[in-house]
Amino acid sequence: MSFEEDDAVVLHDEHSEHDGETGTVQSVSETMFGDEQYVISFEDGQEAGIAADALTAVDAADDEE
Repeated sequence: MSFEEDDAVVLHDEHSEHDGETGTVQSVSETMFGDEQYVISFEDGQEAGIAADALTAVDAADDEE
């Protein structure tokens, strides 16, 4: 799945202190191999170089609760 700036996502990376947290896509860049990498901003920091397969989209309905 591909994400755009300002999309709400959940990070799934057991090695990250933000594992399981919801953040916002701050920027999208493309590697020299054509893969997209993301910078995700969280309430208390950010993670860079995150692959799309480590992220899941947050449904708009989830945001409204």
